[in-house]
Amino acid sequence: MGRLPDGCAFAVLPGACDDGVLGEVWSLVAGCAPEVALRGGTGAPADGPEGLGGAPAQARYALTSARTTAPDASLLADATALTSLDALLTGVPAEVRAAYGRTVLGPLLESDRTATAVLLSTLETFLACDGSWARTVKALHLHVNTVHYRMQRIEHFTGRDLSLLSGRLDLWAALLCR
Repeated sequence: MGRLPDGCAFAVLPGACDDGVLGEVWSLVAGCAPEVALRGGTGAPADGPEGLGGAPAQARYALTSARTTAPDASLLADATALTSLDALLTGVPAEVRAAYGRTVLGPLLESDRTATAVLLSTLETFLACDGSWARTVKALHLHVNTVHYRMQRIEHFTGRDLSLLSGRLDLWAALLCR
């Protein structure tokens, strides 16, 4: 156990301390002062001393996720549970997420407000439909040419090619960062 220069406490726990025990202990500690929001992060178990190097970084990332996910409540976040893009992004500081969203979607967001809402809705639906034009058209109850036009506008404003997985992932991550 110890304290880091920024004031965070840390502990290296024996391998016998599984998630269930740690969760129970966390609940007991948090219950001692329910008015205080305690947040913690855990990293993946290390196989031995050589594996301890990455554990603090993982635990810090999980701690940032806990602070983002539950700013006013006690939460213990586990880095190994951050298995989706949405969950992973909770560990990225809010300022970085906001900057990413503004950078990627910025030109799109700077256009007319009504048009922006329509384009963002179309983009969200397109990505939720896994890039399927047919399912997007059906979900939005629009003509295929209208959807194609909107997607071309989105590509124009963002500089991303929606026929490429990388372009879709950039935009999906940016939407999650808003």
